[in-house]
Amino acid sequence: MRSYGHYCSIARALDVVGDRWTLLIVRELLLQGPCRFTDLRNGLPGIAPNLLSTRLKELEGAGLITREDAPPPIATVLYTLTETGLALAPALKALGLWGLRFMAEERPDDAFRAQWLAYAPEWFTTDADPDAPPAVIQLVAGEEPAVIELGDGQVHTRIGRADDPDLTLEGPPRAVLGLLNGLIDLDVAGRLGLAVTGRRELLARLRPVAPDLTAD
Repeated sequence: MRSYGHYCSIARALDVVGDRWTLLIVRELLLQGPCRFTDLRNGLPGIAPNLLSTRLKELEGAGLITREDAPPPIATVLYTLTETGLALAPALKALGLWGLRFMAEERPDDAFRAQWLAYAPEWFTTDADPDAPPAVIQLVAGEEPAVIELGDGQVHTRIGRADDPDLTLEGPPRAVLGLLNGLIDLDVAGRLGLAVTGRRELLARLRPVAPDLTAD
């Protein structure tokens, strides 16, 4: 393992997770749970199979993941985060929150996956009206669906479609995520192609955790 050679906890952490793709592998295992190699490849567009294999071996050697043979009918190797790997969740959430300020631009060649649509509201928003009745919001960014479930002051998300959502937000990722994360307002989101159907007042319940990133 390459090392910075610094007696510093930040440097020691980067010795383990500072290589390209490493933290994104951890992200996928946090979001998806135990994964097959093909699951990880699908969640990491652009990674070469040999590089993914190398990173998985490094993470296993560092004690961040384990691999085990799944029983039939799966009959394949599953990669799972250890307690040490799971302990990276707060760091990834903090890094993602900090990175919101760089999300104003959606580049034409940017890849997008449903699990990225699902985690953002749960990680980066809170329920501003915890005493309000439960509500369900359907998110669709392109063809990627996810669901926000509000209730008991909690924000829960999952991949998929709701049977009878109270509100539906459909449009490009920049419009959907930008609105939820407080990067843009509803008017701007509409100009970017967002379609809103249902109870618009539910948007007021989703309070971004991040500070106002639209201010100069």
